[in-house]
Formats: sequence, C-alpha cells, structure tokens
Amino acid sequence: MRDDLFKAALLVTVACPDGVGYRILRAMNADYLNQQFLIAMPMLKDSHFEQSVTLLCEHNDEGAMGIVINRPSEVALSELLDHLGYPVHDAEIGGHSVYLGGPVRRDHGFVLHDGETRWPGATPIAEGINLTTSRDILRDIARGEGPVNFLVALGYAGWGAGQLESEITENAWLNAPLDGRVLFELPYEQRWHAAAGLAGVDISRLAPHSGHA
Repeated sequence: MRDDLFKAALLVTVACPDGVGYRILRAMNADYLNQQFLIAMPMLKDSHFEQSVTLLCEHNDEGAMGIVINRPSEVALSELLDHLGYPVHDAEIGGHSVYLGGPVRRDHGFVLHDGETRWPGATPIAEGINLTTSRDILRDIARGEGPVNFLVALGYAGWGAGQLESEITENAWLNAPLDGRVLFELPYEQRWHAAAGLAGVDISRLAPHSGHA
C-alpha cells in the first residue's frame, strides 16, 4: 500500500481528467446533497465505507463525488511530500496522515482545505471550504505557506446516476450538514459519531436495519 500511495502522489494533476472527478469543476446543484457529510449506517459493511464519513463535493443528476475524511493511511504526510521532493521542516505539518479518499482513482490527489482558492484547480465546496487538486498546494504546505487547516487524500468516492439515492433509500447512509470542526479539528476516530450527531443521531444506538434519509 505504501508504494502504491507514493506512485499515486506523482500523478497528482491540476484537475482530474475524466469522470465525476472532473465535473466537480462545474457549478453545483443546490437541490442535491452538496455541502453535506455522508455517514455510513451501521448496516453498511463495505470494506471501503464501513463507519466512514464522506464529504460530498458534488451531487447532481449525473452522480455524486466525495472524499472520505476518516480513513487515514499508513503514510505520514512528511513521507509523501519528501517523495515528491518537498521536504517538510515542521514536525506538526509532517505528522499529518495521508487519507484514503475513496476507492476510485487512487492515482489522483485531493486537498480539502480552508482559506483561499489561490492554487490551480481550487474549487469552493462550501463557504470557507475548498478542494484543490494541484501539486502547488502540496509544495506550499511543505514550506509552511499552505492553508491553516487541510486534509490530503488520495482517491475519491464516486456514485453513478441515481446510485447514491438508491443506497440512501436502502438505509445505507445518513446525511448531515458539513461542519469544519469535524472535518479539520476532531481526531479521525471521532468523526463518524460526531458527524452523525450533527443530524441529531446517536449512531451507536441504531440497529443495523434502521436509517435516516
């Protein structure tokens, strides 16, 4: 897995070249679940998504795309940046984990962050929250010139037209409004419960057959 992540990091581009990942650059439809957390229900046992929290970056009639925010890999950010030729001199920055953003296109990198959209490939996701797919932001993070809060992920989660809606009606997912504190401040192991709490749900009390849409 470590070697695969390093290979993937070398392929981070200004924008995803195809599929839902490219369409994130288009205007988002407010009628869908954009700017929402997608929280796996207890019944969902898929190895990629069990007890996961995904920030939905785009959801429209063509499908959905998001970044899983509570699946850290075994690779520290310092290792990844050093592999890219961007040595990190701040131990706190280097100690961040590289996250597994989803099972789709693990050869592409994504940075969820606050602050400005001054980097190539930067797209606003919600007020004060952006998604950037450029290596420039990784260089600046290594230099200590990047955003204050960020999450680096490889790969994304994707759904085809109508697929996510179908899974929600089958009680596979709970949705809740995006909260920057959950995204950037809470330890990853607390994010599943905390995100569900934003919807007023104690997810540990839910039986596998229950749900919320």
